[in-house]
Amino acid sequence: MSQTVQRAILIIESLAARPRTLGEVADILGVHRSTALRLLQTLEASGFARRLGDGRHAVGTRLIAIAQQTLETLDLRPLASPHLRALHGRHGHTIHLAQLIGDEVIYVDKLESTEGVRMYSRIGRPASLHASGVGKAILSCLPAGRLDELLSGVELTAHTANTLSTRQALDAELATIRERGWAVDDGEFEDFTNCVAAPVRNSTGDIVAALSITSLRVIAPLTELVDLVPDLLATARAISRELG
Repeated sequence: MSQTVQRAILIIESLAARPRTLGEVADILGVHRSTALRLLQTLEASGFARRLGDGRHAVGTRLIAIAQQTLETLDLRPLASPHLRALHGRHGHTIHLAQLIGDEVIYVDKLESTEGVRMYSRIGRPASLHASGVGKAILSCLPAGRLDELLSGVELTAHTANTLSTRQALDAELATIRERGWAVDDGEFEDFTNCVAAPVRNSTGDIVAALSITSLRVIAPLTELVDLVPDLLATARAISRELG
């Protein structure tokens, strides 16, 4: 990959996190301000960046439009949307839909909690394979060879005291998930959140995604979320039927 393309990608990723000044962009790239300015001007001209009134730079509207178009091309999202909204309407907790895309599990839809609490997760971001309900739900349904392939390049980081940070512990948990048909995140990525998750399959029975109900522990502890598993599983089955 050319250095210019790499720098452009780095700029876009940094602007996606938050608006940046010219100096901040130059520091992130490790280049002179004049070089950073030329790159920003090129991105602005093509709509991938825009200059704000206070002089900072933000993601451009063209990039937002492309991201939206990309999400709409994922057949799963529009098919699942009515079911997600119905589930959300019944319970009010945060709802996630995450899809297996390549070697990552990506959040492709999300409905925020009616309690007004926003989770760390964002549409378009990857979910942790080993420390999220959706990640483990998907892993549990993969053939052994594919599972090993995905986990071979993953560091099982211990995000909290509850994270399954060894392959032996993770494999044991995946076996439990296969048997009962649904997964949990018991404070494994953030110790103040928990969730229940269920796999979504396509017409051939292959795993393609997972659906989860997530809440802060202080609002709904895991025992309360487990009571919602029958509705979660019914929703996952309804989405699976839409796929084939």
